[in-house]
Amino acid sequence: MPASVGVLAGTGDGGARSQFERPVLGLDIGGTKLAAGVVDPGGVVHSFVVVPSRAEEGPEPTLERLFELGRRAVADSNVAWEDVEAVGIGCGGPLDARRGVLIAPPHLPGWRDVPVAALADRAFDRPVTLENDATAAAAAEHRWGAGAAVRNMVYLTISTGVGGGVVIDGSLYRGSMGNGGELGHVTIDWHGRPCRGCGRRGCLEAYVSGTSIAERAQEAGLEITGADEVAAGARAGDPIATAVWDETIEALACGLTSIVNLFEPELVVLGGGVSRSGEQLIGPVREAVRASTMKPAGEGADIVASAFGDHVGVAGAAAIVYDGAALGDVQPNG
Repeated sequence: MPASVGVLAGTGDGGARSQFERPVLGLDIGGTKLAAGVVDPGGVVHSFVVVPSRAEEGPEPTLERLFELGRRAVADSNVAWEDVEAVGIGCGGPLDARRGVLIAPPHLPGWRDVPVAALADRAFDRPVTLENDATAAAAAEHRWGAGAAVRNMVYLTISTGVGGGVVIDGSLYRGSMGNGGELGHVTIDWHGRPCRGCGRRGCLEAYVSGTSIAERAQEAGLEITGADEVAAGARAGDPIATAVWDETIEALACGLTSIVNLFEPELVVLGGGVSRSGEQLIGPVREAVRASTMKPAGEGADIVASAFGDHVGVAGAAAIVYDGAALGDVQPNG
């Protein structure tokens, strides 16, 4: 059996006592990848598997592959199937967490009113809960990770799109309909680039998502396919890559300045694929946010990378199960 991987940090104080005390299966539905892993109540990720999402093929074949990936994650772990107590699923919204339905996620074109929790219940015969992926990731970081010791925290995932999760006074903020915390759609330039996610102009997502970074680099003449190549080019001193990367830093700092002014968090945690660049991104963004925010909000807010890294999606999907699920209790199977 493989050794456990992931993070075992403090338990935090934000989650109510869970009815679940054994490992759970976490599933993450992304625009470019599907991920699955088995996570225990201490936040240890016992297995982690990932495949391309190919979401354009539609919900049925994609979810079949996701559920098969979940079975593989259990087989790869040191946890027996009978000890897997529940299933958590994270996906970008909008969604209806109480009913377990994906309403119309922009990163999954054509996926409308998909009863993903019921389908997972049928596949695994376990209680299932569904939550916005970034909100779920915030739950994981707050329960076990970088934010385990704080009461007020913002999580921002910078990946295919940009999502957010907010912890206020030790509790997840979800909004009146359960889809609050869409921080990727904070406007930083109302005359700016069209946002693929919501259709408006000038959203933070339209500048700092991995998709946008690559597009802006291509528009500037670089022959690249991903944001990681832009980051590498900037490190190597390429002038075009450097200009695109600097604009990304400026845009992210602009959006985070507004977010910090609004929530006055103790901590901002950055996750998602773009955050793999580490201090190349986070260092100058931290400096710019501290210089631009209203005092004392900016002075008290640190900006750090996710403690879970690439595993944050499956850890988050598990955390919402242990936290008692979204907008109510975990959906019972049967």
